[in-house]
This record gives sequence, C-alpha cells and structure tokens, in this order.
Amino acid sequence: MLKKHLRTLILTSIITILPVFIGLILWNRLPDVMATHFDSSNIANGFESKAFAIFGLPLILLAVQWVAAVFIANDPRRQNISSLMFTLVLWIVPVVSLICGAAIYTYNLGIDFNYYKMVQMLLGALFIVIGFFLPKAGQNYTVGIRLPWTLANAENWTRTHRLAGFLWIIGGALMLLLALTGLSKPPVFIGVFMVMGLVPMAYSLWLHVKRGL
Repeated sequence: MLKKHLRTLILTSIITILPVFIGLILWNRLPDVMATHFDSSNIANGFESKAFAIFGLPLILLAVQWVAAVFIANDPRRQNISSLMFTLVLWIVPVVSLICGAAIYTYNLGIDFNYYKMVQMLLGALFIVIGFFLPKAGQNYTVGIRLPWTLANAENWTRTHRLAGFLWIIGGALMLLLALTGLSKPPVFIGVFMVMGLVPMAYSLWLHVKRGL
C-alpha cells in the first residue's frame, strides 16, 4: 500500500514542510520569540523561539505524517482500507501544516487573522469529508472507531460507522455554519464534538450488549 501511494506521500511531505521555506523567506521580519498558540479570543497564549516555530513545528508534523502512513500501510487488515481513504489520511497533515503556518506567520507579522475561526472551519470541513468516506472503511486497526466489539463483529462495525458518518457530516456542517456566522463559542464547539464522538460509541456498545453484535 505504501509503495502504491509513495508519490502522494512524497508530495504531501513536501507540502507539510513548505512553511519552513516560507519562514526562511520571512526570517528577518519575524520576531525572535513567536506566538504559536491562540485561545478562543484569538489572543496568543503560547510562545516558542523563532527557530522552533519555523523548523520544529513542520518537522514534527512531517514525522506524524510518516508514522501514520507506516502504521496504516502495515495494518493487518489494510485490505479493508480503501485507496481513497488512505489518500485522504495523507492529505490531512499537510493541510493542517499550511493552515497553522499561515496563522502563525500572519499573527507574528502583525496581520489580523482570526485563528479560532479558521480552526473551526478547518475541522468542520474535515469532519464533513471524513464523514462521507467513514462508512466505506472496512474493519481495520488504524482508521475508524476501533472498539473491541466493532473489531470483533463486522455488522457492528458497519452500523456504527454508518451512524458516525452521518453525524460527522451534520456536525461538520454545523461547525462550519457556526464559524461563518460567528456564533460558535467553546462550549458549543465542544458539545458538538462530544456528540459526534460519544453517540457512535454508545450506539456501538448498545448493539453489542442488546443485539449481541
């Protein structure tokens, strides 16, 4: 699987470290200590050295990219992970790297940028996309809702991921709508996220206990 997607992995890896080259171009315009984390009010609450912000963060994400790719490629049930799903997974990290780089550089250059809104929109879009493909993922150990009973029973896995896919599309769309209208507050965002995660897990457990699946 990894060999089949090697070109995509290389391309996404290059995109993941693209913020490094942008940071080098902007090096003299950036402060020695850079804001790298922001709260829900778009106020910086985390700081790192310029070198770490430019080199460290993209390289950490690059490591995450390769570790995820290797784990999926060596999944004992990798035949149940579609090529499209694997490609989708490979594109998550580079998109995150570009968005984070854009937020960090614009903020430290003094350009107005709503980091919190951007994160919400990114997550909303990501959940919608994953929601469409999640029901198509067969049983495996790296992608999906991996509970003892979903891994032990194919029907439990299928039903759980159908519900999860529906909820993730609805939840992602709601996140996008709230972000675009400026109505999303941390408690609302967390509430939507918890429903998306906990309801499929509870449903899966109910299938296992009450239906013997």
